[in-house]
Amino acid sequence: MGDPKRDSLKVGSQRAILVGVFHPDAGFGRYDALDELKGLVKTAGVEVVGEMVQFRETPHPSVCIGRGKLDELKQLVESTDAQMVIFDNNLSPSQGRALEQSLQKPIVDRSEVILDIFATHARTHEAMLQVELAQLMYFRTRLKRMWTHLERVGGGGTGGLGAGRGPGEKQLETDRRLIDKRISELKARLKEVEDRRIRTVSLRQEQPTVSLVGYTNAGKSTLMRTLTGADVLVEDKLFATLDTRTRRWKLPNFGEVLLSDTVGFVRNLPHHLVASFRSTLEEARRADLLLHVVDASSPEAERQIHTVYEVLAEIGLEVKNVLLVLNKADRVSDPSIIDVLRRHYDDTISISAATGEGVDRLAVIVAERLSGGFVEVEIEASVGNGRLLAWLTQHSEELSRSYTDESASRVQLVCKMPRSAIGAIPSEDVTVTERSSQSASAVSLSTTDQK
Repeated sequence: MGDPKRDSLKVGSQRAILVGVFHPDAGFGRYDALDELKGLVKTAGVEVVGEMVQFRETPHPSVCIGRGKLDELKQLVESTDAQMVIFDNNLSPSQGRALEQSLQKPIVDRSEVILDIFATHARTHEAMLQVELAQLMYFRTRLKRMWTHLERVGGGGTGGLGAGRGPGEKQLETDRRLIDKRISELKARLKEVEDRRIRTVSLRQEQPTVSLVGYTNAGKSTLMRTLTGADVLVEDKLFATLDTRTRRWKLPNFGEVLLSDTVGFVRNLPHHLVASFRSTLEEARRADLLLHVVDASSPEAERQIHTVYEVLAEIGLEVKNVLLVLNKADRVSDPSIIDVLRRHYDDTISISAATGEGVDRLAVIVAERLSGGFVEVEIEASVGNGRLLAWLTQHSEELSRSYTDESASRVQLVCKMPRSAIGAIPSEDVTVTERSSQSASAVSLSTTDQK
């Protein structure tokens, strides 16, 4: 029999059996091992008609699952009339081909499902370029079983000059050269985008930046909408956000910061996909503070936290100034779950982005982390110094205002601001005096009072 062929990476609207091969020490149970894959295929629009899990030390080198399990899988495919089989593992090209030959059904692995979701959700030009690059890098080594037209073109078998080339060249080789050319073009275009983003982010150095990172569907977009009022997409789906969005966030006693939302992560995120989205994560790389948003109601919360740190390390992001935000606290039935997470991690705060619980305290803590303490300063300047007054509106809280002469040509302001912001005050015709050396608004990050 020939191999079952597919014309594209599309996996949606198919009846599928889910299969996963896990190490016995992976920490998964038989009944929850495929939970994340179920969430992925649900987002992709797949109808699940069967499941199979196998625990073994290493995947079978030829077909991933054991030979006995392969026979069971054949029977399950026939009894459920499944149209495809989806593996939670990332399969090698040879494993995928061997499975398709044996089962006579298209075989999809974890990477392909994620790529399909990304392709569906990409909206901006940059995201589309990134997804296309990741797709090409993925199926370059899988052309033989993924495209229907890869049969040998006539001719080329008679020897002589140019034998095997021209009209007789394998279509496979032609396609690979075309893909390599397109990959080079996409990398060059994305390098331009990355350079432009680096320049844009560098221009914001005067403005403090905070970036939301976390596992997919942890509630980052909901939190961003709650904090900034931004009209951003909020869906109960994996990878609803692919593009970095940046909005202004007014912090108490601090001023405005730039808050960025980023693409969510999952375990075993395809490496070529992480590489493609490196420029999108530039905001997180250069942020003054990372808010690591965690779905505290998920039984896999700790595993997801580790996954996020692994991906951040993979993109070369040094994790140094991070606040762990335990979101969806309103959905946690047992408060001891949050207590356990707090004991395992420093600098945590529990909130609910959906209900607003704990959000005000989060803003205060972020302001404190960014400022290194608040001070009161007296500022004397001309009343016509609009640049100064506009700057103070954004970066401080005005406590009082008085005029120093009868003509009201000069104004004296008492403001509360971050100590780190004093050096950035526009200084033309301005006198600045610090009134207090003590922090005006100290906030403790102890883990005992953040309930």
